[in-house]
Amino acid sequence: MLQDCKIINFPQITDPRGNLTFIESERHIPFEIQRVYYLYDVPGGTERGGHAHQQLQELIIAMSGSFDVVLDDGYEKKRFHLNRSYYGLYICPMVWRELENFSSGSVCMVLASTFYDEADYYRNYQEFLTSVRSRES
Repeated sequence: MLQDCKIINFPQITDPRGNLTFIESERHIPFEIQRVYYLYDVPGGTERGGHAHQQLQELIIAMSGSFDVVLDDGYEKKRFHLNRSYYGLYICPMVWRELENFSSGSVCMVLASTFYDEADYYRNYQEFLTSVRSRES
């Protein structure tokens, strides 16, 4: 699973008046965007995330500032540092995520493949691990 999670670079149109980046569903990212949300004013030392999804795919972008995303597929962990608005981190289903080390003034935007559905979440890490291991057998 973790090998499917990756940084995706987006088109950049550079201009002396300011740069422009755009993202198109199913062209630049492997899903149709159904929901967009963003995190901001995250106090220093605070962690966000702390969950996994059964079906949802996400793309996380640091629109301003920086933060780290730690991904865990139940077998290995990988850390990504996000600090540019022209690339994002694709996260496939069944991957636990933690967001940490937010810089002052950072804004994290998330593009999601489905509408909000609480039933899609794993909020307990042990339940997530049990589910991952049961899928393997």
